[in-house]
Amino acid sequence: SLLPPQFSGLLGTVYRRGNLSFTRDGGALISPVGNRISLFDLKNNKCETFPLATRLNIVCVGLSPDGSLAILIDEEGAALLVSLIGKCVIHQFYFHKPVHSVSFSPDGKKFVITKDNVALMYHAPGRKREFNAFVLDKTYYGPYDETTCIDWTDDSKCFAVGSKDMSTWVFGAERWANLIYYSLGGHKDIIVACFFEENSLDLYTISQDAALCVWQCDTELDGLKRRAPQDAGREKNDEEKNDEEFLEESKGEEIHGKANPNEQETRDKVKYSRVAKYFFNKEGDFNNLTSAAYHKKTHLLVTGFASGIFHLHELPDFNLIHSLSISDQRIASISINCTGDWIAFGCSGLGQLLVWEWQSESYVLKQQGHFNSMVSLAYSPDGQYIVTGGEDGKVKVWNTSSSFCFVTFTEHTSGVTAVTFTSNGYVILSASLDGTVRAFDLHRYRNFRTFTSPRPSQFSCLAVDSSGEIVSAGSQDSFEIFIWSMQSGRLLDVLSGHEGPISSLSFNPMKSVLASASWDKTVKLWDMLDSWRTKETLILNSDVLVVAFRPDGKELAVAALNGQITFWDHENAVQVGSIEGRHDLQMGRKELDKITAKQAAKGKSFTTLCYSADGQSILAGGLSKFVCIYNVKEQILMKKFEISCNFSLDAMEEYLDRRKMTEFGSMALIDEGAGGEDGVAIPLPGVKRGDMSYRHFKPEIRVTCLRFSPTGRSWAATTTEGLLIYSLDSGLIFDPFELDIDITPSNIHKTLLQKEYTMAIIMAFKLNEKKLIQEVIEAVPSEEVDVVCSSLPDLYVEKVLEFLASAFETSCHLEFYLIWAHKLLMLHGQKLKTRSVKLLPVIQFLQKSIQRHFEDVSKLCEWNIYNIKYALAVSQQRGMKRPAAEASVDEDDLDSDSDYLM
Repeated sequence: SLLPPQFSGLLGTVYRRGNLSFTRDGGALISPVGNRISLFDLKNNKCETFPLATRLNIVCVGLSPDGSLAILIDEEGAALLVSLIGKCVIHQFYFHKPVHSVSFSPDGKKFVITKDNVALMYHAPGRKREFNAFVLDKTYYGPYDETTCIDWTDDSKCFAVGSKDMSTWVFGAERWANLIYYSLGGHKDIIVACFFEENSLDLYTISQDAALCVWQCDTELDGLKRRAPQDAGREKNDEEKNDEEFLEESKGEEIHGKANPNEQETRDKVKYSRVAKYFFNKEGDFNNLTSAAYHKKTHLLVTGFASGIFHLHELPDFNLIHSLSISDQRIASISINCTGDWIAFGCSGLGQLLVWEWQSESYVLKQQGHFNSMVSLAYSPDGQYIVTGGEDGKVKVWNTSSSFCFVTFTEHTSGVTAVTFTSNGYVILSASLDGTVRAFDLHRYRNFRTFTSPRPSQFSCLAVDSSGEIVSAGSQDSFEIFIWSMQSGRLLDVLSGHEGPISSLSFNPMKSVLASASWDKTVKLWDMLDSWRTKETLILNSDVLVVAFRPDGKELAVAALNGQITFWDHENAVQVGSIEGRHDLQMGRKELDKITAKQAAKGKSFTTLCYSADGQSILAGGLSKFVCIYNVKEQILMKKFEISCNFSLDAMEEYLDRRKMTEFGSMALIDEGAGGEDGVAIPLPGVKRGDMSYRHFKPEIRVTCLRFSPTGRSWAATTTEGLLIYSLDSGLIFDPFELDIDITPSNIHKTLLQKEYTMAIIMAFKLNEKKLIQEVIEAVPSEEVDVVCSSLPDLYVEKVLEFLASAFETSCHLEFYLIWAHKLLMLHGQKLKTRSVKLLPVIQFLQKSIQRHFEDVSKLCEWNIYNIKYALAVSQQRGMKRPAAEASVDEDDLDSDSDYLM
């Protein structure tokens, strides 16, 4: 764990706001998650969060037609051009104003963004390197109010833009002689979406009051005429170009549209006529239409409403195919994949992401994060699963390899304060403010035990002993610790002695000793074998917030309210070290704080602690955007991780922006966001619409819980952003071990040709390049593995085991690597046992990899056995049903048949 871990993934949050987009092949979905984007691979059932971030929350995403580039635009109009192949930022650009939508042309040569009441068309970045990737081509004026949506014709000749002024504008991407601009009315509310028909200029427009207008054009796409070049225009353009050389940014060509052009201007131009107008809410049980998507090939229109209902219609006849309620919150975004089979829905209110296959009426993906912030997390003993508890009272279990939540328990009626796994990894325990501790079974996915106290208590912390038999929980209000038996569910004991709320509990992994921390400035050690007597009482200078044992059980770490982390030898009740960590937290200043961040930091402290798997380092986090890793022995700060750079969250900046301060106070006091889509809009005197109770608020950045993976390869943190995972990406690092001048790839290959396998393995590990190690190990014949394993030095046994654990995750040579693992553990088991504490992370990593393969293969085997049994049963049944007439065939006939066959 000395190499710096890299950001690996974001779990627990699947969608925040912005538009969803399917990739080019339609098998994966890109979802904006705060200031990052996640790619959900729906065919392989995996999720990946890209290691890049914008400064604020992402509001719109535009994907290039070839699927290699994406434009991400945040709340203030700052854009990132991202390579989806390399997963890196190529270019940054600032649009100076909030952008509502972005769309690439189908040929990939242009893209349009809408901001304020204009549409801007840019040259799309090409494959060659450019100094400025975003070059403005044309600016289109016309709407009076903010522009909302964009759609292109299939041949990229024209695009349509919807506006809040209830009009839709059709613009030519080039200056066509018969179509420069065209304004369409016909609606009584904001335009939510507009769509061109396939290979046509015919248009559908949809407004917020759930009305659909069908517009027919008198001209086909081929009927658009190129404009004759005008000399005057050319001269003017040349003058403009000369002027632009002295300007910083090219202004591009400007096209000003008129809502009511005169007859002379409309002569010989394209004309639109409204063919039909349809209404979605004839029954009156639907409210505002919030989003829509259209699949041109199948003529499928999907519309989402603020009540969480969606409709599927076939156009142009407006036939209702399907209607379903998927949420009780507004559907913020809809996307259809290229084949038209899968429809993605995003609900920003609850953070839901759904992919629906409309033909079979089934879910392809159904994910939801915690509605409120996550409070605690725990790794399973093999590191394969993570359980999280949130303030919404839900307990969710996530798979670390796929990043998906596969079960949610909703039995708690109040916020969950602590979660943990038992040592066998099949039982999850959770404590809650509702006065219960619940045990959940991961085999049957049910709540099989509920532990309660004689008098209702709010439980703030939880611990389970190494055998998984004893469950303990600390109370916030009665200052007592309750002990239950897992087997019987009975209350065994109530431990009294603390004079303040219990803040943290921890069992010693090696002994039956329970440590309890309290706000009464003490840590008490209770001996389970000695009738729960207080073994020791450690007195500190400040309220104790969190306590944690080292994995070998020989040291105890305690974090207090004064910002200190102290280390204790609990056997002798002696303090062996301390870290003054208050200044390392580096607090941010909240928008409404009256004092500076430096002054505020004096009252702040670490609220969560966790030892690394080898016990050499300790992770610490609190009400700050930083997670600190300290070396326990040296008591120094090794590394500080900045968990977020999202300025949409509060307490991110160290200094307040003076421009936001007025003589009457901070501008943050003004509830600006309340006039948004969800809030109340007051356009005219006496007219009020929307949710009057809606308030705009900024969540504060904080780290609520930290845990190190038992495999030692990663650690996780529950934060305001979600569940962040940082893991060691050793594939990118050249990390040689005892390297010699003679150790080169060519020498290793020579040794391998001479069949000196042990020597070749040692040399490969000294060079420490994964591909080379894999090549050498796979070159060893399976019958020679026994001999090679017995002659390996002890130091390299550990390294080979670690390599096997990582190779299991990707390799298809399952049996071959199982032979290696079996022989190594059988031959070196006794020696490895003496160093079990140090080797535990490696062994657990190996166990996790083998367990995953075992589950996959056993499912396949069970399915095959079932199929074989079914085939045998069917064949036996047919044999029994064979008619008697067939059985009694004349012998003469059989003889003649046999003669014939001979």
